Amino acid sequence: MKWAFLSLVLLPSFSLHATVTPNSLFSDHLVLQRGVEVPIWGTATSDESVTVRVAGQSIRTQAKDGKWMVKLKPLPAGGPYTMTIQGSNLITISDILVGDVWIASGQSNMERQLGPREGQKLIDNWEKERDAAHYPQIRQYALTKNYAPAPVYDTYHEWVVCSPKTVSDFTAVGYFFARDLYKTYQVPIGIILTAYGGSPAQNWMSREALEATPELKKLVEAYDKSLRYEPNTVSSLNKKMEPLWAKYRTDSLQAVQEQKSLPKRPVQPYHTQQGSYVSGLYNGMLKPLIPYAIKGVIWYQGENNAHQSKLYQTMFPALIAQWRSEWQQGDFPFLFVQIAPFKMMPPEIREAQLISLKKTKNTAMVVTTDCGDANDIHPTNKKPVGERLSRAAKVLAYGEKMEYSGPIYESMRVKGNLVILKFSHTGRGLITPDTALKGFTIAGADQKFVPAQARIKGKTVLVFSERVPNPVAVRYGWTQVPDVNLYNKEGLPASPFRTDGWNE
Repeated sequence: MKWAFLSLVLLPSFSLHATVTPNSLFSDHLVLQRGVEVPIWGTATSDESVTVRVAGQSIRTQAKDGKWMVKLKPLPAGGPYTMTIQGSNLITISDILVGDVWIASGQSNMERQLGPREGQKLIDNWEKERDAAHYPQIRQYALTKNYAPAPVYDTYHEWVVCSPKTVSDFTAVGYFFARDLYKTYQVPIGIILTAYGGSPAQNWMSREALEATPELKKLVEAYDKSLRYEPNTVSSLNKKMEPLWAKYRTDSLQAVQEQKSLPKRPVQPYHTQQGSYVSGLYNGMLKPLIPYAIKGVIWYQGENNAHQSKLYQTMFPALIAQWRSEWQQGDFPFLFVQIAPFKMMPPEIREAQLISLKKTKNTAMVVTTDCGDANDIHPTNKKPVGERLSRAAKVLAYGEKMEYSGPIYESMRVKGNLVILKFSHTGRGLITPDTALKGFTIAGADQKFVPAQARIKGKTVLVFSERVPNPVAVRYGWTQVPDVNLYNKEGLPASPFRTDGWNE
């Protein structure tokens, strides 16, 4: 099926047309989720009878207020199938597979396609990866970037079959994730890409969800207040922002050089004409997908909330909770990527993600301390990111028994001049690929951190320094660009952390 014409014909008023129309998610080459009830929905004239037939099932319903929905009984992996949707007209959808469907969302590092992108470095080995991409059972449905002031019903796109001719436009992280799952389980994998470069997490939440949390409600109130400004007032405010941004850039560069936390980022006034609607991406790029049956979510975002790290500790778990609540598929796996090393990314945003991991069940965090680029916010080494997400999925979504995370700091105790650190996810043991551990600092009650020596003892790490005879706290990788080397024997890196809460 082709959907290009639908945005012109159907969007103004569904009630003017007597034809049954499925949501564009249900188009040729789609992947349906196996093993669960599968909602199928669309539009039609009110009270029109609609019958959906696929894979031996036939379900009839009646349109109400111009909309209809049926739910297929759980299907096993397989295909291809053909679906017919019968009303006053007949729709035929071909080459349908049943397997596992994953939402791939976030900002530019998830959006980044495998092929070249203007202004960004090439993905590592992208041409070799492209030429080997003969995976017709991997498909992608990619949404156009869209801030919307109100919920959108449909995005009018289509599924694309993975091949050397098409994979350049697939999300790189999502492709490597899907490929690894497909190689393991040999079932179709569908990726629904809904990502927007530079987007903050609050734009991916509904207004109601933001207002339900006191800390997040302030964001909505600030937005509403900003809308009272006339355009010329906003223009005047923007001019006043220019010296603030200049000072922020200067102070940030100095902070990087001195290995200090970045200064607070200036708050830019909203302007509706710029498309920054509160909840705009929830409306335009998430709501149209609900309640499509899925296996779980992979997420790569946080860069644009780096200046709100403390708030992100509340915001990110709230986002996960809202998505799960709206999908009504239980606490499905939500797998996310910790922000990679970059000279403008403060350690507090990685800490916020680590805290979110510990606060939210059935989640996993992929650590990327060895996949970053100090001078590029878009690191090119995307393959291990996708494969580590896949590894986590194999445990949380598929029930495999193996280690899926790098070491996560759990607790500390002091013995003389030693700090003894305990970790979870140590796997078969802790290792370093180098002769000595690096990236640890230690401090006494004076809160002055100095470089520390560290060594592995069993599944713990001992940290010490002659300059700190009475240690109180330890930090690991606590900088914009962590230079660290603690792993478990499964080859997964440890997350940066701190044992203290100073300077919060």
